[in-house]
Amino acid sequence: IGTNAIRVVQLKKAGSGWALEHYGYAPIDSKLTSSDSEEARRKVGEVIMTAVGQSGIKTKNVVIGLPSSKTFTTIIDVPMASEAELKATMKYQIDQYIPMSVEDAKVDWALLGNSLHAANQQEVLLSSVAKQYSEERLELVEALGLNVIAAEPDPIAMVRALTRPGATGAALQLDMGEHSTDIAIVYGDAPRLIRTIPTGIGSLVKATVANLNVQEDQARQFILKFGLAPDRLEGQVLRALDSTLDSFAAEVTKSIKFFETRYPSVAVEGALLAGYASSVPQFDKYLAGKIGKNVQVANPWQDVQISENDQRQLAAVGMEFATVIG
Repeated sequence: IGTNAIRVVQLKKAGSGWALEHYGYAPIDSKLTSSDSEEARRKVGEVIMTAVGQSGIKTKNVVIGLPSSKTFTTIIDVPMASEAELKATMKYQIDQYIPMSVEDAKVDWALLGNSLHAANQQEVLLSSVAKQYSEERLELVEALGLNVIAAEPDPIAMVRALTRPGATGAALQLDMGEHSTDIAIVYGDAPRLIRTIPTGIGSLVKATVANLNVQEDQARQFILKFGLAPDRLEGQVLRALDSTLDSFAAEVTKSIKFFETRYPSVAVEGALLAGYASSVPQFDKYLAGKIGKNVQVANPWQDVQISENDQRQLAAVGMEFATVIG
């Protein structure tokens, strides 16, 4: 359930990876997804059913995403202990890490393994969401006749789709949405840093509207067609976006610095771009110049077998599917 589209995917196991069985995509007005009103929720439900209906999906079991703006995810160090001991102690430790009272939150955690920076410690991934929000989302989806078997923070799903099997070293993964960008730094196959930057394609559109004096839809077209190429439109788009992108790149650099300070023995080797960041021409080159690392466009479909026909149909929006595939 994204800001400006509902995306659904049904996968089945195929060898060591997956095969795409069905997918659906339905645009939605971002005012609806950001509203808490009863009417907006009803309309969101209708768009979900449109996406599911067009997809040909028959199963009722679904996993739903929770936007990063509504979840809190962090990595903590805890003393070495067996899983049983950890289960017993975690429930007493959780309240010192999450930004709300335990009674008002749904909390889950996963053991990542030995700490990369502290002897005799292990790292735990901890995630929380307000009970009220998660129950409202659950009700919204289950009222449509679907059965929610799990709910997951969007950035964690993104990591599952973008991580390359057997990758060594650390990599930054970045998925730009409409209003914000999810960032994860992954080491091995687990996230060791997760955060969200409040800059999305909408921020770039706003800056282009203000600096080039054009309409919103034209600004969006300019960004997605000409991108950050200095030789297209005489580099006007790049200049219009300069200060917005500058502070965005500074936040990415800050995330890398934080990670490399926490884990001095592990360097971030590069970055992978998904979402709008991978659709804006030359965004990868621009960011590489700013952060001094190798930057590549990610492929969220890397572990999914997909027919040529589906590939063609998904060409325009395929890069937006990292979270839903994960």
